[in-house]
Amino acid sequence: MAKRDPKDGDTVIIKKYANRRLYNTSSSSYITLDDLSKMTRDGTDFKVVDAKTGDDITHSILTQIIMEEEASGEHMLPVSFLRELISMYGNSMQSVMPHYLEAAMTNFRANQSKLHDAFRKGIGTNPLAKLAETNIAIMRAATQAFIPDTAKPDDAEEPAKKDELAALREQMAAMQKKLDELGS
Repeated sequence: MAKRDPKDGDTVIIKKYANRRLYNTSSSSYITLDDLSKMTRDGTDFKVVDAKTGDDITHSILTQIIMEEEASGEHMLPVSFLRELISMYGNSMQSVMPHYLEAAMTNFRANQSKLHDAFRKGIGTNPLAKLAETNIAIMRAATQAFIPDTAKPDDAEEPAKKDELAALREQMAAMQKKLDELGS
């Protein structure tokens, strides 16, 4: 999914110097956080390293970009979400959250694309009904993030809707049981 730099086919390396300047080794030029934000939106695969130590600091740079976006424009992350996210640090669920958030974002992108395609092509009498079906898939993916053994083979037949709802309830109960065990 990530686009590679067309120049050399590898991940673009960005060096961050002590003076806070960012240097794009692919284009041999200094860049800004805005440039990195644009590269991210364009799907360019890059890695930010500390110029002195060589440590990968991509995570902290991406977090800094999010902070600047939140401070300078319309807020995408609601306060309630930020509070919940902060409360997960140090919690027994901290290790599960990255997988859950990745699965949720992947499903969001897939749903966004499917809904866009449905409106664009005019296929289906009710695109919102199709979106509801994909919400079931989101729940399944979220459950799999918590309980990986619930994955089903792709060639398995779809159960009846009532059976599927019952299975989701069982999975949610199992997830609640695991959460209760982790909390005690």
